[in-house]
Amino acid sequence: MSFEKDLIVEKVEEIYGSIIRKRKPVRDPAVAVKVLEKEYRLIVNERLVTVVFAAFMNGRPVLFEGPPGTGKTEIGEALLELWAGKNPFVLPCSENYDEYKVIGDFHPLMAMKKGFNEESFIPRPLLAALILDTGVLVDEIRRSSEEFQNMLLDIIDKRRIIVPELKKVFRAKGSGFQVILTSNPEDIAQNELSDAFLRRTTRVKFDYPPREIEMKIIRLRSNSTPHISSNMIDLMLDVINKLRKLGLSHKPGTAEAVAWSNMAQSIAKLKGNNVVTIEDIIEAAESILAKRSEDEDTVLSVIEEVFGVEIS
Repeated sequence: MSFEKDLIVEKVEEIYGSIIRKRKPVRDPAVAVKVLEKEYRLIVNERLVTVVFAAFMNGRPVLFEGPPGTGKTEIGEALLELWAGKNPFVLPCSENYDEYKVIGDFHPLMAMKKGFNEESFIPRPLLAALILDTGVLVDEIRRSSEEFQNMLLDIIDKRRIIVPELKKVFRAKGSGFQVILTSNPEDIAQNELSDAFLRRTTRVKFDYPPREIEMKIIRLRSNSTPHISSNMIDLMLDVINKLRKLGLSHKPGTAEAVAWSNMAQSIAKLKGNNVVTIEDIIEAAESILAKRSEDEDTVLSVIEEVFGVEIS
């Protein structure tokens, strides 16, 4: 169908058009890697970008699977934006997600007054993304129901959304409408992904980066001042890696390593220091690394061991 002078399209543009940022699309993986580092402050392997862009060329959804804090969501958003030349929509999944929350629903009062038609219909983000030809990041897909997952895959496969109440079919008008899904297989608050779902997605495994890459990421994303020495960052990564091997309720990812560094720098700055000290790092660690009270003693004992200090 044509989108010209369609009331639903007009509503999408009115509601969502103002939040869409446009940029020049980047579809060359080698160029994308440079743009990701320079503009998004992300270190991404060219092979990963190549696989994702190849999947987009074939209209396949991509599944980013791995532990928290490894950059799945942020990298996914950035790649969708580079591909489409527009920022993507993000759908944070939950058990009660259904077609009405992502495609559209009818305003109750308007529907009573004017009927279930275009005037009372409220378009939601998934329909908006298809109409505006931009990407969608579906965060924590395992937390959604199997029915929602099947509905989503059917839309991606056929690149169209049916709204039966309106007797309308909306079809993607370009190649910008692509989907990346994220998943943490260790999350206990989740459902399993079906074999049919896994067959129809391109899976990309995420893990904690090699030490030298993690060091580079911290440097790239840290504040320039107060100065934090390479030796301090090295010790912080020793702590992070030891905690990852222990049975914590929340294993720290690269995101926590960056947050720890930035928090230590902020504490040092508030004290009027030009250099981050061990004391600043310890103060920051308690708020960043210990996500639950039962983890506090473990975190502090590892810091004591690595930094060779006694925390009172």
